[in-house]
Amino acid sequence: MHISNEGILVILFVGLVAGWLAGKIVRGTGFGIIGDILVGIAGALVASFLFPKLGIRLGSGLVAEIIQSAIGAVLLLLVVRLVRTRGRF
Repeated sequence: MHISNEGILVILFVGLVAGWLAGKIVRGTGFGIIGDILVGIAGALVASFLFPKLGIRLGSGLVAEIIQSAIGAVLLLLVVRLVRTRGRF
């Protein structure tokens, strides 16, 4: 899989927005806004690679990318919270 430089910039921008949104959805993560944004960028990267492999398609355009990345970031935040609290939510 090849991602262009513009694609990486879009993933990073969408990750910023998705991380902020995921931080609002998943309360109590304790990462702060910067940590949530970094997790959002990681969630956007995970979602951009994982969703096409699973055949999940939410549409096209920037809004669909933000929703997809927010879902990836929320999943990532929940996993990180599960690991940090050693199995307790």
